[in-house]
This record gives sequence, C-alpha cells and structure tokens, in this order.
Amino acid sequence: MTNDIYGPFPGSPGPFFPDSSWLHALTEGQRARYEELGTNLDVVERRIADACAAAGRARDEVRLVVVTKTYPAEDTALLAALGVTDVAENRDQDAAPKAEQCRNLPLTWHFVGQLQTNKVRSVVRYTNHVHSVDRLRLVGSLSAAVLKSERPELGCLVQVALDKDVSIGGSAARGESEHRAGVAPADVAELADAIADTPGLRLDGVMTVAPLSGPLAGDPARAFDRLAEIATAVRAAHPAATMVSAGMSGDLEQAIAAGATHVRVGTAVLGVRSPLR
Repeated sequence: MTNDIYGPFPGSPGPFFPDSSWLHALTEGQRARYEELGTNLDVVERRIADACAAAGRARDEVRLVVVTKTYPAEDTALLAALGVTDVAENRDQDAAPKAEQCRNLPLTWHFVGQLQTNKVRSVVRYTNHVHSVDRLRLVGSLSAAVLKSERPELGCLVQVALDKDVSIGGSAARGESEHRAGVAPADVAELADAIADTPGLRLDGVMTVAPLSGPLAGDPARAFDRLAEIATAVRAAHPAATMVSAGMSGDLEQAIAAGATHVRVGTAVLGVRSPLR
C-alpha cells in the first residue's frame, strides 16, 4: 500500500510496533513526518499537562483525541507509533477507508462530524464513539445499525449547540439555526434519556464546539463553563455518562479548566489543513 507523499504504508499488515526495527524501514519523507508529528505532540502534551496543573486536575483525567481529517492513513499509523491511542474523523467517506487501512492499529476511533442517517451503517463498522448525536431519528438509526451488525454497544455523546441556548439569549427561531449541528440545551435531557434507553447504544456524555455566533461567541471559557453545567445535569440522571468532549487546538486550556475529559486537537498536531474536496 502506497501514498504519493510518503511511499510504503508503515502500518499493515501484522502486529504493530513490537520494537523499533520498523523505524529503519521508513522513507526519508516518512521519518521527517514522524519527527514533525512527535515534536507537535510534545507541545500539545505540555499544553494539556500545564492546563491540568492550573486547574488542579490530574493529567490522566484528560484524553487527547487527535483529529486526523484530511490527512492520510500513513499519518494515522505514525501517530499510533508515537503513542496516540484516540483518533477522530468527521466525514465517513474519508474515515471508512482510513479505518480499514488502519484496522490492525491499537486505536480508538471517534466520529465527530454531523452524521447523516444514510451513513450510519458504515460508521458503526469502525467507530467506538459518536460525538455528534443531535436528534431522535439518528438515535433510532444508530440503534438499528448496531443491532444488525451484532457489534458491541456504541458509545454516544449528545452534541450541544450553545448558540441555541435561549436561557442566555441564544437563537430559538426556526430556519437557519435548526439546520446547524447540535441540540439546544433545553432538549439535551430528552435526547440523553433516549440514548440511554435505546438498545445497542451507551450514553457516554456530552460534546460541544465553542460557538461562532450568539452571546457565547468568542468566549470559549464561558461556553465551556455552560457545557459543564449541562454535563453535570446529565450525570445526575445518568451517572455513567462522564465524557465531556470539548476544546480544540485554539481553546483546549479553557476546556480543561471547565472539566473537559476529552480534547479534540487537529491542527496543533498535524498542521494547517488542506481544503476539503
């Protein structure tokens, strides 16, 4: 298996990384990319550790999820060799073949993009957690696909759209807002209950992206504090739903300060993304 940039794919088939001998088989380009990713990971890990220390939290309370969208499977293999255990994708058409190429890697896969029901059957084949559950119809589709596939329970997070929070002046109007990803905070409890009560699914927690509009736009610290309030309410009803997925390359510190358990970092590890095709 090859790639135009990196040459032979360093991760398949066979057991992965039993020793350092595989490093000697890397091309010059692969080795340079491996070192670049390692340097970037070191910087991100230091940011996470410093943010945890500032918040009075243990480092192991926060899991790094590297968002690998738009980057090739070769990068995913190199990340695994560097110790990354969790990766995320947001488009099934990119994620499905990548997950297949990396099927032998010791990775946990997270789906973080808006999920259409016609993609559900594919997504449940490879993902461990879906962070973007935002409607009841999707809950039903995910359940049906999981049960048909006979796979283990699928972890689900309620995606919260903080720009729809009417309690702080968010939009409640129909139209543009209803088509944006995420459920209004007022509807989180209903959706969480539905996930928890649906066969094949496991309610893991909540997720948000710092809003670009509304009263919390440009204020990620306040946005993540609001998510923390919502997460606390969800855990009161569902104690096992402990995941709080929040924070990206530019605002992971604020997310950790507010109690995030998973930060989704892409650019800070992999570099500036090429435009999606």
